[in-house]
Amino acid sequence: MFEGSTPRLYGLPPGADFPRDLLIGLEQRLSGAPPEAWAEVEIWVNTERMRRRLVALFQAGPPRLLPRIRLVAELSRHPILADLPAPVSPLRRRLELAQLVRALLDRAPDLAARSSAFDLADSLAALLDEMQTEGVPPRVLHQLDVGNLSAHWARARQFLTLVEGWLGADLSDRPGTGARQRLAVERLAARWRADPPRHPVIVAGTTGSRGATALFLRTVAGLPQGAAVLPGFDFDMPTAIWEGLDDALAAEDHPQFRFRRILDDMGMAPEAVAPWIGTPAPCPPRNRLVSLALRPAPVTDQWMEDGPRLTGLDRATEGLTLIEAPSPRAEALAIALRLRRAAEDGQSAALVTPDRTLTRQVTAALDRWGIRPDDSAGMPLPLSPPGRFLRQVAALFGRPLTVETLLALLKHPLTASSPGLRADHLRWTRELELHLRRNGPAFPDGRALIGWASDAEDGRKAWADWLSAALDGVDRAGTEPLSAHVVRHRAACETLAAGPGSTDPGGLWLEEAGAQSRAALDLLADEADAGGEMTPGDFSALLDSVLRDGTVRSAVEPHPGVMIWGTLEARVQGADLVILAGLNEGTWPETPPPDPWLNRQMRAEAGLLLPERQIGLAAHDFQQAICAPEVMISRAIRTAEAQTVPARWLNRLTNLMDGLGGTGGPEALAAMRARGQGWLDMAQALDRPAEPLPAARRPSPRPPVDRRPDRLSVTAVERLIRDPYAVYARHILRLKRLDPLVRSADAPLRGTVLHKVMERFLSQPRDPDPDRAQADLMAIADEVLATEAPWPAARALWRARLGRAAESFLRDEAVRQAEAVCIARERSGAARLDNGFTLTAQADRIDRRPDGRLILYDYKTGTPPSLKAMEAFDKQLLLEACIAERGGFEDIPAAPVDHVTYIGLGQPPKTVTNTLDDDLVARTWAELDRLIARYARPEQGYTARNRIQKRSDITDYDLLSRFGEWDETDPPDPEDVG
Repeated sequence: MFEGSTPRLYGLPPGADFPRDLLIGLEQRLSGAPPEAWAEVEIWVNTERMRRRLVALFQAGPPRLLPRIRLVAELSRHPILADLPAPVSPLRRRLELAQLVRALLDRAPDLAARSSAFDLADSLAALLDEMQTEGVPPRVLHQLDVGNLSAHWARARQFLTLVEGWLGADLSDRPGTGARQRLAVERLAARWRADPPRHPVIVAGTTGSRGATALFLRTVAGLPQGAAVLPGFDFDMPTAIWEGLDDALAAEDHPQFRFRRILDDMGMAPEAVAPWIGTPAPCPPRNRLVSLALRPAPVTDQWMEDGPRLTGLDRATEGLTLIEAPSPRAEALAIALRLRRAAEDGQSAALVTPDRTLTRQVTAALDRWGIRPDDSAGMPLPLSPPGRFLRQVAALFGRPLTVETLLALLKHPLTASSPGLRADHLRWTRELELHLRRNGPAFPDGRALIGWASDAEDGRKAWADWLSAALDGVDRAGTEPLSAHVVRHRAACETLAAGPGSTDPGGLWLEEAGAQSRAALDLLADEADAGGEMTPGDFSALLDSVLRDGTVRSAVEPHPGVMIWGTLEARVQGADLVILAGLNEGTWPETPPPDPWLNRQMRAEAGLLLPERQIGLAAHDFQQAICAPEVMISRAIRTAEAQTVPARWLNRLTNLMDGLGGTGGPEALAAMRARGQGWLDMAQALDRPAEPLPAARRPSPRPPVDRRPDRLSVTAVERLIRDPYAVYARHILRLKRLDPLVRSADAPLRGTVLHKVMERFLSQPRDPDPDRAQADLMAIADEVLATEAPWPAARALWRARLGRAAESFLRDEAVRQAEAVCIARERSGAARLDNGFTLTAQADRIDRRPDGRLILYDYKTGTPPSLKAMEAFDKQLLLEACIAERGGFEDIPAAPVDHVTYIGLGQPPKTVTNTLDDDLVARTWAELDRLIARYARPEQGYTARNRIQKRSDITDYDLLSRFGEWDETDPPDPEDVG
């Protein structure tokens, strides 16, 4: 099949359909050969998708025998390694390294935080795997010149020395995947040198970026019937540029650098790389343009010399579209529109991007037209329903159970998913949510759940017992063996998924996502003996990382012509349209992760890969994809956080074209942008809402008189004065603000807590000694806060607030108790107007003077109202005085009210006393009668925000009244309502 000298290197230009052209080259070389010659060919490819595509092309015909197509990644499982034990799993290696790191941190805690043990173990495992793959022995690290980095290196060396002995034992006993990959290549190379295979062997589609892969590529290329076919080889790059790619520190990020390294290792010049087939690239002018744009940074001055010689820029860019979207959402919608057009026209289209958030947005946008793309990455297992369920349960352990986390778990579709249980489960979940919103506690436990269901006879008790038993002890902290965590977690998951009275785990382990989730837990259980002791938080993080290794493919048949690929899969082109999206710095290319062990110089000296390697591979993928026949390039100019920076390759391309004024570069670039703007305009039109409804007017509903309330509390009367619409919504429409899901330490709760403190303190005799009295007050506060405020920070703040006001309060309280006797606390009362309206109240405190006159008090944790505000708006105590003078409070005969007082417990403490001069109580009662009579008229409406205290105030019913479409300067719009 092959003739001539070895090694043999072939290349296909950027933009070529690599699998199809590989097959064409085979056909040309096997033309006239017997049929069995096809079956003798052995092809090694780098991805499973490449293998599937090749098989599909063979199956498309004509009939012939299928070559042996193998994956380079499967070399670690080659039969040549049959004498070695099975490779150690990455999880076990990580767990073993984590234990070693934790032991070191226990001995030297200044090296790093103990919570970083797993992160350090991950980075160590990655470094060791890289050393094994690249064939770098540990001793090389000790030979590095680190004179100017001694402090950092001394710390890093402690970790590396820690695992050096363990690494040596591992290589001779149970090597990892990287070591086995390299060992397999070395053994195959030795065997083939002694007895080379007589059949053709081809390695195709790999750039040889890893040491073991590069060694395999060189070995195959040197066989008598071996060859390597390089993807995206730049035949347009001048020799001088090839020669300049000799310094890894300066050229690692160039798309062709890996090929230069392969050529150097083989002692070949770039001219020795022959085209695999004679067919030119899909668009040769574009290949030349992109090749010039991607020249190494030190020689971009050659644009001035070589740029004007570029011709045919209109032909080079006629298949290019550039989208510069204002936001990621606009970018995703424009891409979705283009993919939809391709589907309608029968075009095959592929979206290529490393940005998984963007691909999810595009998928969601396509869903509106019923198009489901063929996403090669699938759904990450942690985002699948079983994956989310496992992570939610793991997050419960070791911390107090909150209402938010409890309800999120109960509403998960896999909770109580056994047949026949889901309907009742959702019913009781709804009832429990309403109870917890209204009554708490903020941190529900089994006792609270059972207490909620104990008095009911509708079947919820069995449900509460099941839930209480399933969550028993989840807040238990401390370290435990990994095996104990796994057993406990699996038991909790299966119990919660089964539901009350069932042992069937429902849909937890069903379908592909459930099977992969169960396999992940099984893997953890199998390797648990290597995990040692860990906290619940460590286990949760470990489980999340294990789940991230899995992906779930949708069982629904995707659209055959709409595909989503990663950047590596851009080499497997076969689409009529290629969309390169997310071309911003930090996304494509991604920012290299920091290396805690070795810097760039040290890596170069040790023979390890530089951080720029990933950028160079991304650049190669970009060059390969952008040279396809029809390409759309897109980026978002701004994200939600900040302005973005275009990808360096896109920036170079646009800058080069913008400077080629003599050959039509700016015009070609403008045409590219115009085509992209057309798709953005369509996306904007698609997203444009219909004609907006006219703005709402300030509501003033007028319900029938017989529907209007005939009973209000004193606080509701205040609302009737300030915001009548709130009374309409609350008492006529029966709408009440839903209590928050997560109880917070807010001002209303603080007021409730301090009221309870005062009620208990005044229910017992006051110690005449001020210090002991203050101690008694603070002791009661501690007891109330312990039960009513489960937030340590809030308890401390509120206690300190009360402590600062305690001295002033007790001093004034001595005066109050000297002039009157407290006869009631939290006492209910009511009084009726002549028209039948009933006024109700709950008095904080009522005292009686020796002359029989009453004093009413109200405690305020904020600022008490002024005397003018009391007479105009804040009439709570004045209305309570009206009730008291009419004998409306239980067991308190009617008596004149001497004065009313607000006792402020804020900072600073403030007391406001109204002496009720000028017959104020009688006038207040008369005003109330006139107010209620006015709202008994059919023409009187309940105007929204009628006399609100501050325009910045937010009420519970602003959304209902559509406040914001109108304001307080607008006249009311009376409207009769049924």
